[in-house]
Amino acid sequence: MTDKMIIGLDRAAEIISSRDNILILTHANPDGDTLGSAAALSLALGQLGKRSRIENSDEIPHKYDYLFTNTQKELFAPEFIMSVDVADKKLLGSLEEKYDGKIGLSIDHHGSNRLFAYETCVDPGSSSTAELILELIKLLGVTVTQGIANAIYTGLATDTGCFRFMNTTANTHIAAAQMMAAGADCAMINKLMFETKSFSYMKLEKRGLEGLTLHFGGRVAVISLTGEDFRISGASQQDCDAICGIPRQVEGVDIGVTMREKEPGLYKISVRTNGGYDASAICQALGGGGHKGAAGCEVRGTLEDAKKAVLDAAGKYLDTVKD
Repeated sequence: MTDKMIIGLDRAAEIISSRDNILILTHANPDGDTLGSAAALSLALGQLGKRSRIENSDEIPHKYDYLFTNTQKELFAPEFIMSVDVADKKLLGSLEEKYDGKIGLSIDHHGSNRLFAYETCVDPGSSSTAELILELIKLLGVTVTQGIANAIYTGLATDTGCFRFMNTTANTHIAAAQMMAAGADCAMINKLMFETKSFSYMKLEKRGLEGLTLHFGGRVAVISLTGEDFRISGASQQDCDAICGIPRQVEGVDIGVTMREKEPGLYKISVRTNGGYDASAICQALGGGGHKGAAGCEVRGTLEDAKKAVLDAAGKYLDTVKD
């Protein structure tokens, strides 16, 4: 099979039902949606008597340990490879080369999905991939256990900013209510995801806030974090997801940008927007993608080079949406 196909959830359920020894890939720099989706699917496959394993290129932050208490960890040669919440094969990180051309199914909610898998089930109208995985699990006839409910709720909550972002829909709240009814420990998850910060993160946030800058008449706010900031604060890359939402909280800001140096000369850019402005349009101009309210990309060069590239892209975008 060489042609790439876009499919629905019914077809995705048929594929998964007919396969065993399934490898589930998640994206690099894993977040709650990719990990929650993978964990929920792995637990569902276990109910169906199928073996599965989750693989990620990066270290998984400890705050997500609860997702994997009962997931399968057995090593086996995969007979079928799929991905969840991965919009582009390059987002697999160091796993890209290993699995390029071998991914049979992608389940995702990013409208910017590059259709790298043989068959892709993508719904940009879903708040999260976890919301899609829940519907898939229902089609598979699997019982939503507390473990599955915790995993799905994690994906729903983290990708919507605890149901505050513009991608939150009525269906998102319905799905969350269903997970609560199934036993999801929402209080624990919300505390871990949104209220618990390490001291090293707080030191990193302080350094970021001290260097926050405003551009285009205060419509764009930028926080930049260098390798030196991480070294001095003691924070890790996995610590700093929460900082991405800070720039857009500044009064009057339409576009918030967080830049963090992943390695010397490589900056990860996270864009968050207010008022319907399109973060994905900005990041796509720099080779990335995502959602209208939240998107990302990577830019090589010095901090000054990367900041100029991002601001140029933001300025050109703002020119297109002038009243």
